[in-house]
Amino acid sequence: MTKVRSIFLSDIHLGTRACQADRLLDFLRAYRSENLFLVGDIVDFWAMRRSIAWTPAQNTVVQKILRRARHGERVVFIPGNHDEALRDYLDISFGDIEICGEHVHTLADGRRFLLLHGDEFDQITRHHRWIAVLGDVAYDLLVRANMLLSLIRRRFGMRCYWSLAGYAKRRVKKALQFIFDFEESALHAARQRGLDGIICGHIHSAVIRECKDGTVYVNCGDWVDSCTAIVEHPDGTLELVPWGGIEPPIEVGEMTPRLSKELAACVS
Repeated sequence: MTKVRSIFLSDIHLGTRACQADRLLDFLRAYRSENLFLVGDIVDFWAMRRSIAWTPAQNTVVQKILRRARHGERVVFIPGNHDEALRDYLDISFGDIEICGEHVHTLADGRRFLLLHGDEFDQITRHHRWIAVLGDVAYDLLVRANMLLSLIRRRFGMRCYWSLAGYAKRRVKKALQFIFDFEESALHAARQRGLDGIICGHIHSAVIRECKDGTVYVNCGDWVDSCTAIVEHPDGTLELVPWGGIEPPIEVGEMTPRLSKELAACVS
């Protein structure tokens, strides 16, 4: 087991068919930490209003998190838009788990990072909720299609997990521009507060990106498409950990060659 100072997880989406709870359990068994930060959309109340898919593995995830809190690991839960009902209980602790709207975390090397889910930077979620809900339904349909596709892939001996939704997101030009705009809005919020960076979730696109001015944008990714986490090592170094043998997450941002290549591919 690897000991790290902090673990950052977001967009687990417990209660849905898409949740990769088994992979998350494998990750949690491999890493232990002093701090566990849950950066929103841990439980998907939006999807659960339509139908609930709660597996034994998802139940074990909840039990493992509660057990970590009981055994002295600091667990901070920052609700997202899919579990926004918990925003009515900010600054309250449940079972040794702290619930807060945002948090400023100081890394071991002294850098200070703003932690929040990130739906604050999504104009569709903030001002056009019905479009966000419609998009969530469409995403659920993609997940269902992906389950059938995964079954076919396994029949042909392809065991590596592959996400149809993740592939679409990487190939659609507007999606790439949305991610870029989201990153810039998040970085602007950190700069305004005089912080060294921001750690968020929401858009299911994991990355660690350092800007020219030294500020750092970090996205935890998700446990639906990319199965990724961010860990802080004892010296304050942040690492993006992909889990489950899937293709690496796209890195988008200013002056990144891969973004230019993806955009060129979309235009052509």
